[in-house]
Amino acid sequence: MQYPLELTFKFWAFAPQMSVVDAQGNLVFYVRQKLFKLKEAITVFADTERTQPLYYIKADRIIDFSARYNFTDASEIPIGAVKRRGMKSLWRARYDIFDGETSTLNIQEKNPWIKVMDALFAELPIVGIFSGYVFNPVYLVSREDGTVVMRLEKIPSFLSRKFTIKPVEQMSDREEKQVLLSLMMMLLLERTRG
Repeated sequence: MQYPLELTFKFWAFAPQMSVVDAQGNLVFYVRQKLFKLKEAITVFADTERTQPLYYIKADRIIDFSARYNFTDASEIPIGAVKRRGMKSLWRARYDIFDGETSTLNIQEKNPWIKVMDALFAELPIVGIFSGYVFNPVYLVSREDGTVVMRLEKIPSFLSRKFTIKPVEQMSDREEKQVLLSLMMMLLLERTRG
């Protein structure tokens, strides 16, 4: 992949939509989340017409705060999974990335005060609509030993949410897929927080 990747989340669309483009402007992934699903099932496509499925993300249970989201490729071969760390995620977003049953990586919000300030600023009359420009969260993906391997950072924007994804350390192709799918799922789950 040609990094940095730019992830655009259409915040005001009726059905949440997300696209990921590489440094050359080529579409890498496209997701349009279905509304009113009790058990989350998301398809990641290679095109905006949704004709070429690349990956599937499926929850292991019906609407639950700590559901595990399993990833498979287009042939239904397991790639990994991501799971929110339950109550620990209320203050600071934390997710574990799994390869099989083993947690190999994790995602953590760098500064939880950003979402608090963003929520307060968004409540201010008139100027609150510009909160997308002022407070921008950063999420770090790290190995179990604490080594940061990838960074997701929000870019100031108005009508959509834009993020950049940059690698920090070398990863295997499998880890890269797990991380990118986990970050997309995390943003779908955290979309109301900054």
